[in-house]
Amino acid sequence: MRLWHESRLTLRLAVPLMIGQLSQMLLGVADTVMIGQLGVTELAALTFASSLFHVPFVFGIGVLTAVSVFTSNRRGANDAAGARGSCRHGLMLGTALGLVLFGIFWLVSNHLGNLGQPSEVSTRTTAYFRILMASVVPALASIALKNHADALNRPWPPFWIFLGGVVLNIALNWVMIYGKLGCPELGFEGAAWATLISRTAILVAMMVWLRRARGLQDWVPRRWWRRPHFSEFRNLLSIGLPASAQMLFEVSAFSLAGLIMGRFGPGSMAAHQIALTLAATAFMIPLGLSMALTVRMGESLGAGETARLRPIAISGWLLVSGYALLGAAFFLWFGKWMAAAFTQDAEVIRITASLLVIVGVFQIVDGLQVASSAMLRGLHDARLPALMGFLSYWIFGLPVGAGLAFGLDLGARGVWWGLAAGLFVASITLGPRLWNRSSCATSRP
Repeated sequence: MRLWHESRLTLRLAVPLMIGQLSQMLLGVADTVMIGQLGVTELAALTFASSLFHVPFVFGIGVLTAVSVFTSNRRGANDAAGARGSCRHGLMLGTALGLVLFGIFWLVSNHLGNLGQPSEVSTRTTAYFRILMASVVPALASIALKNHADALNRPWPPFWIFLGGVVLNIALNWVMIYGKLGCPELGFEGAAWATLISRTAILVAMMVWLRRARGLQDWVPRRWWRRPHFSEFRNLLSIGLPASAQMLFEVSAFSLAGLIMGRFGPGSMAAHQIALTLAATAFMIPLGLSMALTVRMGESLGAGETARLRPIAISGWLLVSGYALLGAAFFLWFGKWMAAAFTQDAEVIRITASLLVIVGVFQIVDGLQVASSAMLRGLHDARLPALMGFLSYWIFGLPVGAGLAFGLDLGARGVWWGLAAGLFVASITLGPRLWNRSSCATSRP
């Protein structure tokens, strides 16, 4: 009964987060479908740009997970002033990170031709990538505000705001890519401009809502921009940097896999992009659950209710495992049909369908590892899990993938089997770590 109770509380918070994460993935799905209609070269360029973009973007997202941790801790302790501080400093940190990352990757964009991709792909990518990197600034700032609202157990208004941004992005894609309603036909770059505009609109809407939301006046900063306290930044970075490193090791492994696909030609790159888009879309459900589990673990720890930590952990594992079984069955049975929804190219469909079989196989371990790492963050445990992530993906997963792809001549499938192996190692190392840490927290006097 206790597990059922904890599962209900987790799902109550997680449902809008899961739907919200899925709606955000619609941005990528919409871009992939609409750009896929322009041709295989454009789809390969999207794969290349996405592989580069997700590394800095996920780095910023990982750092800002600390806002959820500290706001939930302070909400559990009924510390409104402390929660306001985590929100304000999180907003400043997200904005600063976005500006720094934009500047760094603008310089990187001058050298895309040196990254071993087909020349027609790297040439097509530059302008799109620069515009997309500009959208990191409003995206990270709005994510900091969303994490604060979620940790205050107010997930639904941010959900509607972010969903509105998705709808706006799809509409602007149609207008800008294809030149509708009097707009010039911008083609590939039009999708990037649509993303930048929609993410800016989301940030403005989040700031307006938080200032006007009923019941949150004591928990939201009265002034967004004022002199910061650097001890707050240190607190956020003490959790955010190792959490970011852990997420970065995983995402960079998938990004490097995208670059490796360039060795097998544009068809494999396009198939990788479609498979990655579908896998990432399915991943949004356990990711939304994991975000709720971070908040629940952090709030229980802040309130001193440590006896609830293990029941929350067990219920979280059961929830992600149940979903993973359904996801696995879907990928195994409908992989070819899903691939055909993105492209008419027979070779791309064939390769994509073979990759989606692997996606189906690794659903359970992927869900377990993301849930375990998120709950560990709620317990302020991020450094050792980051090291475990590095060992799982870079020391084990990528070398296995390279050996299968080139040594056994499995090509694209070998790369993805290596990624699956990395996820497996992460799940069997992070799970026991969470079990031990929750036990230690419970046994404290």
